[in-house]
Amino acid sequence: MDTRRLRKIVQRFAGKKIMVLGDFVADEYILGKTSRISREAPVLILHYLSRQVILGGAGNATNNLAALGATVVPMGVIGDDETGREVTRQLKRRGIDTALLRVQRDHVTTTKTRIMAGGQHQHTSQQQVVRIDRGEFDRVSERSEAIFLRALDEETPQMDALVISDYQYGVLSPRVIEKVNQIAKRDSCLVVVDSRYRMLSFRGVTAVTPNEPEVEEALGIRLEDDEEAVRVAGERILDRVQSRAVLITRGSKGMALIEPGGKAEFIPIYGTDEIADVTGAGDTVIVIFTLALASGATLLEAAQLADVGGGLVVMKRGTATVGREELESALRKPS
Repeated sequence: MDTRRLRKIVQRFAGKKIMVLGDFVADEYILGKTSRISREAPVLILHYLSRQVILGGAGNATNNLAALGATVVPMGVIGDDETGREVTRQLKRRGIDTALLRVQRDHVTTTKTRIMAGGQHQHTSQQQVVRIDRGEFDRVSERSEAIFLRALDEETPQMDALVISDYQYGVLSPRVIEKVNQIAKRDSCLVVVDSRYRMLSFRGVTAVTPNEPEVEEALGIRLEDDEEAVRVAGERILDRVQSRAVLITRGSKGMALIEPGGKAEFIPIYGTDEIADVTGAGDTVIVIFTLALASGATLLEAAQLADVGGGLVVMKRGTATVGREELESALRKPS
């Protein structure tokens, strides 16, 4: 890994214009300290400490891009509710234009509420005890869909790349996916896709970035920690999607970059395998990979940078971002 060359690529991140299309999620954390066992039921009673809302899904991808110095154009749907307004406020505080973030009255902002419990001691770490999900699989209005289709036609020629963050919560309708596939055929705009359930619906995109469980579900196979099986699975995805590359994230085993012709690079995890939290790590990976490609990196260089960024973000608790200076600093350290 040529770290000097990679640092130069990171320095070119600033000012790249990236559109993020996908499902915006609010990751809500309610923190409490354990008090006692309830007499009503065998459950913990928590004393409320604080509440925090962090952007997840496409919002986390947007935040990561902004932290890395890119100019971001987010496109998606939020509800006409307090959580949706909080999503908008957070994006605007970063100076991000939210004109294409549609407020839909019949839509509930997708929210993942994590109840976190800690001990009485001030420095006791918080552990997740339950998660409550709201607003999944809402249907996007025809009006919102029409706006997205028009914006994709009109805006992407001015973009360096289009990032797709698809959790199947409604934004990526069949017509929108078809439009993304049409845009992918243009040479002027990179299209990189992170799709939890519909990766094989995309065609001709620059790259897809699934994790191993998503590969297994898409192909109906088990990888069983076998590098050859990962390589073959990557080739099958390439054949179906007709992309330039498949970047498979493999948790503590690092990443696998599969290119046409059976070419495979297995990249070991950056840093320690003592992971603090994997929440949102895939968002960090896709945006660094995309920014690197938009900044002149080869596929392997982009994957190496994404691996470093992913290794940094999983050492942080909760949904987190990696900044450009942080990424450069990591590349200066001896491996």
